[in-house]
Amino acid sequence: MAKLSCAIVGGTGYTGGELLRLLNAHPYAEVTQITSRSRMGEYAHTAHPNLRNTIAGNLQFARPEDVTSSDVTFLCLPHGEASLQIDRWAGLSGTIIDLSADFRLRDPKAYARWYGGAHPAPQWMNKFVYGLPEMTRKQLAGAHYASGVGCNATATNLALMPLVKAGLLDTSKPIISDTKVGSSEAGAVASDASHHPERSGAVRSYAPAGHRHAAEVEQMIATARSSSGTVDANAPQATVYMSATSIEMVRGVLATVHCFTKEPVQEKTLWKAFRDCYKGEPFVRIVKTNTGIFRAPEPKILAGSNWADVGFAISDDGRKVTLLCAIDNLMKGAAGSAVQCLNVMHGFDERAGLEFPGLHP
Repeated sequence: MAKLSCAIVGGTGYTGGELLRLLNAHPYAEVTQITSRSRMGEYAHTAHPNLRNTIAGNLQFARPEDVTSSDVTFLCLPHGEASLQIDRWAGLSGTIIDLSADFRLRDPKAYARWYGGAHPAPQWMNKFVYGLPEMTRKQLAGAHYASGVGCNATATNLALMPLVKAGLLDTSKPIISDTKVGSSEAGAVASDASHHPERSGAVRSYAPAGHRHAAEVEQMIATARSSSGTVDANAPQATVYMSATSIEMVRGVLATVHCFTKEPVQEKTLWKAFRDCYKGEPFVRIVKTNTGIFRAPEPKILAGSNWADVGFAISDDGRKVTLLCAIDNLMKGAAGSAVQCLNVMHGFDERAGLEFPGLHP
């Protein structure tokens, strides 16, 4: 079987580099074009030195205007650019996977609220499937367009979904997600805040309130509730409050989500909800033990992998639950989920190109 030809538009950033790394070893797809305005004519390994002496690393960056048709186009553009150019890219590829925030939300009003203006291409918003296979696998199968996922939203969504699908979550109470994130979330372009003397040792709450990824979580809770058959349609919509704090870590997100159940629950009830939700999922593991160092989800051991580790704790009265999810923000929170979407959309083995287990120590 001939491999799918893939173009990466915006290939010098971290997500572009991760896509290049993953697709370099993918059995059913290969990168044939990669673009950069700042490094035109240079080899890809000049931006991504880990790919030196690989097929993908020896590709040359082209201008975006010179991209020709391909089977798949991955858009790794700054926020707001993909939606301005979507007609052009859709004309060149049958499959578009956009890693930006442009097509994550379905509701134009929600987009305007969270992103400060009207969507440039509202007619395209409902054409994109939200790119988190654990929640939208059926919709992704055979789809032509998939959106990216917010990394902090992904960790929060995967933490919450067992309670949502089991009908345990009390949506009349606020849901609070506190995320600790690595420096790679800020992207590949240096700033005053990423200067080493300023960044090293920091525990910096850069979004203590009003984090945009909360909109994705509210959207996916509503979607999961409507399709689960376990939720009263008259129950109030969930309200999510999210904060984000940078810590001294390059890769990773740890979401600590505080929420309440409708009635007091026992630990065995939560175990059942988590096992029922993630039974058979290729990239989600339940991590909850009473011994050893890694008793709960930990981003460190997920670096470079597409795994999401989830766990939970419960208050003495059984009403308040603390949910945990750890991911690599560049992988399960971006490029890894994008390749997983590619596999689902084209009917490949969902694990193809994504079986790297992570590093320890």
